[in-house]
Amino acid sequence: MKVAFITRLNLYTIAGGDTVQIEQTARRLMDMGVEVDILRSIDVIPYEKYDLLHFFGIPRPGDMVYHSKLAKKPFVVSTIYCTYGDYYKYNRKGIGAFFAGLSADSMEYFKTIARWIVGKDHRPSANYLLIGQRKSVIKVLETANFVLPNSQSELERLKEDYTPNVKHLVVTNGINPEKFPFDPTIKKDENLVICVGRIENRKNQLNLIKALNNTQYKLVLIGEPSANQLDYYKECRAAAAANVTFLNRIPHNELVKYYQLAKVHVLASWFETTGLSSLEAAIMRCNLVITEKGDTREYFGDDAFYCDPESADSIRDAVEQAVKVVFNESLAEKIIASHTWRKAAEQTLEAYNLSIA
Repeated sequence: MKVAFITRLNLYTIAGGDTVQIEQTARRLMDMGVEVDILRSIDVIPYEKYDLLHFFGIPRPGDMVYHSKLAKKPFVVSTIYCTYGDYYKYNRKGIGAFFAGLSADSMEYFKTIARWIVGKDHRPSANYLLIGQRKSVIKVLETANFVLPNSQSELERLKEDYTPNVKHLVVTNGINPEKFPFDPTIKKDENLVICVGRIENRKNQLNLIKALNNTQYKLVLIGEPSANQLDYYKECRAAAAANVTFLNRIPHNELVKYYQLAKVHVLASWFETTGLSSLEAAIMRCNLVITEKGDTREYFGDDAFYCDPESADSIRDAVEQAVKVVFNESLAEKIIASHTWRKAAEQTLEAYNLSIA
């Protein structure tokens, strides 16, 4: 079987969780004998070479409509249906004031056009410009051979927001457990709190900084600033007190050391489907503070401390609770058993086989 992964243009220049998902899923599928090519949506794609197309990120449906129509091949979609949640509701400065008055679909439509105008993406198809974001999303969901959300919760959001007429198979988000070897003999630093993720407004590092400024906690932010949100990064740097450290992107072995030592990992985002760094932190026995917005409870249940991303007090309270408790080993066992890239590839391959049967 030969599959084309068709991805956003800036998959590597602005890397994110979808970049990890795409690379790791491809690698594990190839281990299982599937031939995978990772292609950009702007590339000329020789459809005849492939048995199936695999798209990623339903908020960018225009390319999916375009390529699936031309290819006339079976196709599946990893929806990664992640939004900005309430970010624009509570952040009405500058462009936030404009987006706050729009529906989520209108916002995505204008963002798609804006990326093209400023030269950060290719020109949207004429069909997308004509029918818009919402109708394009619905068309993709209803014509895909399989939609592959990362959770049942994500699936229900898609059905509620767009259409119940979707053929689906839930595919987990994952990690490679062997890359995160935990050493139980190394003592946790009770005051070390880390946040691993690209620094951008959706990840909400600014409110996390405000929550822990001038406390006893050593807050370490690990991740590079989003290329499109350097003003947000500067705002974070300007707001940070002396107990806050910025490390940008660091080598994997150093990242593992921080996971090993940290008592708490925080991802106080305005929205998360899962939060890959939360999965990584959990198998390194960090207690988790995570957003209550999105699909996180399906993965972490009662084994995490949930915060309201709008409230610095809520974030700080959750951190203080997380510091006090012993890590629940059953969470790490659950992740290692159920939420790995190998498991994700097996579930993805099942969708492929059903699509081309």
